[in-house]
Amino acid sequence: MLIKDSKNFVKGLLLTISFSVVLVIMFMPYFGVSPRTNQAQNAMEAADDLFNAISKGSTLYIPDLEKKNKAFEGNTIDVNVKLKSNDMAQKASKLLTTSGAKVSGEGAQLKVEGDLGKIMAGSLKDSNELFYNRDAQLQSKYGFSGKEVVYAWWSILKEFDKDLKRQNKFKEAAFVGEVTKKAVEVAFNFYGIEPQSVVSKAGILSFSLVFYVIYTLWWGIAIFYLFEGFGLQMKAGAKKEV
Repeated sequence: MLIKDSKNFVKGLLLTISFSVVLVIMFMPYFGVSPRTNQAQNAMEAADDLFNAISKGSTLYIPDLEKKNKAFEGNTIDVNVKLKSNDMAQKASKLLTTSGAKVSGEGAQLKVEGDLGKIMAGSLKDSNELFYNRDAQLQSKYGFSGKEVVYAWWSILKEFDKDLKRQNKFKEAAFVGEVTKKAVEVAFNFYGIEPQSVVSKAGILSFSLVFYVIYTLWWGIAIFYLFEGFGLQMKAGAKKEV
């Protein structure tokens, strides 16, 4: 018989079975509906949405960036912007002119003149709309989707950053880069997720942490009892004298 200790083996077997049942349940679509896909989700998908929502809630930098932007109001810039396509250039031109800039050029190559503060205010406002999933407002304003709007801003600001550095306007370029990373990219990447604060989700977060610890120990103890049942034990090795 492989089983040396039937009592401990039965304990380990019961723990393994119950662990497996819980694991199967966790992979079933019993944990609500995803706000992004509108489909039933399993425990892992629900946890992913939860942590994404909390992460998004802690990345709202736009109000601080709007305050910083006041220092750039009245700062006139003259930059060249090269987009990847004529279609993107048309979208970029619409965003920039709406923000008060003067745009000229042909094809994918644009020349932009205007108040940096006003242009950045436009990018921050549109990023804020997408951050709060207000795609319809952006669609109504420009005639194309919110994600397309913010992606166009990302393309514009990347070109701004390069040309401003070429002109040795490093302070302006640094701010453009900060807005790109902390507003534009955040809004685009977290689109479709409702921002939540840690405090508002303290209960489910505490439960998740406690469950994770218990579930990990659950499996460890199951393995321990199974090994005991098979007669496998860990013992200190004998000390060898040289």
